[in-house]
Amino acid sequence: MAGEASAVSRVSSRLEATALGSARAKSGGTISTRRVSSESRRMRTARIGAGLTSVPPVAEIDAATAVLRDPLVPEDKRFCPTCGDPVGRSRDGKPGRTAGFCANCRTPFDFSPKLKPGDLVAGQYEVAGCLAHGGLGWIYLARDRNVSNRWVVLKGLLNSGDPDALAAALAEQRFLAQVSHPNIVEIYNFVSHEGSGYIVMEYVGGTSLKSLLKQRMKVAGKYDPIPVDQALAYIIEILPAFQYLHDLGLVYCDFKPDNVIQIGDEVRLIDLGGVRRIDDQDSAIFGTVGYQAPEVAEQGCTVASDIYTIGRTLVVLTMEFRGYQTTYVKSLPPPEQVEIFRRYDSFYRLLLKACAPSPDDRFVSADEMRVQMLGVLREVVAQDRKTGAAQMSAASLLFEPPPAGDVQMTWEDLPALRHDTGDPHAGWLQTIASLGAAERLQALDRAPGFSAEVRLAQARAALESQSWQLLDQVVGQLLADDPWEWRAVWMSALGALARNDPASAQSSFNAVYGQVPGELAPKLGLALACELSGNPDIAEQMYAVCARTDAAYVPQAAFGLSRLRGARNDLDGVQQALTLVPPGSSAYPLARQHWAEALVAQPRGLGDLSASLDTVGTAGFSPRRRAEITVDAYRAALARVTKKAGAPGEKVGAYPATPDGMKAGLESALRQLAAATDNPLERLRLVDEANGIRPWSLV
Repeated sequence: MAGEASAVSRVSSRLEATALGSARAKSGGTISTRRVSSESRRMRTARIGAGLTSVPPVAEIDAATAVLRDPLVPEDKRFCPTCGDPVGRSRDGKPGRTAGFCANCRTPFDFSPKLKPGDLVAGQYEVAGCLAHGGLGWIYLARDRNVSNRWVVLKGLLNSGDPDALAAALAEQRFLAQVSHPNIVEIYNFVSHEGSGYIVMEYVGGTSLKSLLKQRMKVAGKYDPIPVDQALAYIIEILPAFQYLHDLGLVYCDFKPDNVIQIGDEVRLIDLGGVRRIDDQDSAIFGTVGYQAPEVAEQGCTVASDIYTIGRTLVVLTMEFRGYQTTYVKSLPPPEQVEIFRRYDSFYRLLLKACAPSPDDRFVSADEMRVQMLGVLREVVAQDRKTGAAQMSAASLLFEPPPAGDVQMTWEDLPALRHDTGDPHAGWLQTIASLGAAERLQALDRAPGFSAEVRLAQARAALESQSWQLLDQVVGQLLADDPWEWRAVWMSALGALARNDPASAQSSFNAVYGQVPGELAPKLGLALACELSGNPDIAEQMYAVCARTDAAYVPQAAFGLSRLRGARNDLDGVQQALTLVPPGSSAYPLARQHWAEALVAQPRGLGDLSASLDTVGTAGFSPRRRAEITVDAYRAALARVTKKAGAPGEKVGAYPATPDGMKAGLESALRQLAAATDNPLERLRLVDEANGIRPWSLV
């Protein structure tokens, strides 16, 4: 699609955005708090679309071949479990000890495996060997002698003398038995052996995302991140597991690429060692530097901190994230330094929201994040596909489909907000939906209550009736009640367009885009605002995103692209834009009409003028408009052939490309226009002009 070479991330890094969320709460003097929203419940209706992209399957690993030959914790991974200082390191050419005491706080450490092949744990689990080591301990493979010799995993402690690690294991014993989800590894049992505790888990013979990254790097000979579409697909698949845990009142705490296993075409969440209750204020918190949210040390783990770890994991999967544990431990690098951020602007916006410094500014739930991630995935796949217009549409949970479109676009051509059916006054609002704007405003003044949906209905009625003061008042009230209410800012953006203030509309649409990065409606609004405010490059990029991602947005986006390209006299670009509208679309006749008008307005030669005449007859114009364009075409042709005659045998319409031929064509067109004109004086003027232009003849 023409005009897409430049990076769309300029939208994120350069455009102003209306303050929302914690920024608005602080600027208004109120306290930033986690808001309660019905949107999370609304997100539950969405299901992932398995056909959006493809991820190569991963073969199952035979348990017998997975055991480590020489189980050893690398020295650079040995840290004190209490103070975090390095321990067990080499000195004077001598290898570091696997057991001893921390030089800083004197806490004992022991990184050697406690179990060896053949050990029988709890009289039931026969150890085969070590599989791996993790943040909380060694992981062993064993046979369950009591249940069909099935393979199981025993997860022990790095240091059996560590009271925090022991407390975490005991906590797992209390509540992990209730965890049962197809995307979460199953916990079978909790047993003790010689003073140490072990969790007994299902064996999942797959490959972790961290291992997949290492394999890609080994094959490529350099860092080779997972493609963005595949990384999104992985996380989209695992997010229902997070929502399940959160619904149980649990938080995962320590999510990273190590903890997602792919087996075949499925993914599983493993290593529940850091899982804790949301209201647990006493247990030790386990996390990983570079992934853990910055507020965890003071506020503990929450749904918002889990969302943060998911965002950070996405970054690590998709780029060589240098400095993620140092320079950028609490932030993301700017788009200027990251090619995928520049290439996939919506992906960048998704990460900005997931990894926002304030937990209140992140996604409310895993479900909400998943829905937006699906939208971002659609955009990424569409962009990588590098074809023209989208062929299919995806229903949004937040916006209605846009109207069919018109050559000239206004705020009324933008998608409307979907109503929240969970609102307490949703039923009452339906009873007044068919009233005119003025009648609705009167009814809304007597509403049974002023919920968010009632306020939004007031804002829409005020917008339609051009009651600007009321619109601003309602928007202000919505944002005072909830500084994160992006729907209020959406209404403000529509009002700014209606009042011919595209700069303010641009700022508001940009803010909404940041809140719902997977939605196309804010991008379409942003494109229109940028077009009207003198930012044609960004406008063109946003129109292109809409056109290639969702078929319902193609007509509006195509007309927007044609306007922008026509303004710079790019007739090839106009044609390319208008051909995006498929023949089956209700906007197809309008696209043909616009193309006929463009050929006449900016002809490259007589061929374009002839093509306009061919198009005008079948484009569905009214008789008068068809005659007007025909007159314009022959006027332009006459001006050209007067300076330079056409090639021998060349025609424009039915007439030879000569001065006399074009005069004959213009005469006929003027008479057609006169016949389609109601005003008698105008009709007479056109007939006189036709008589005057008639070529002289000796007959």
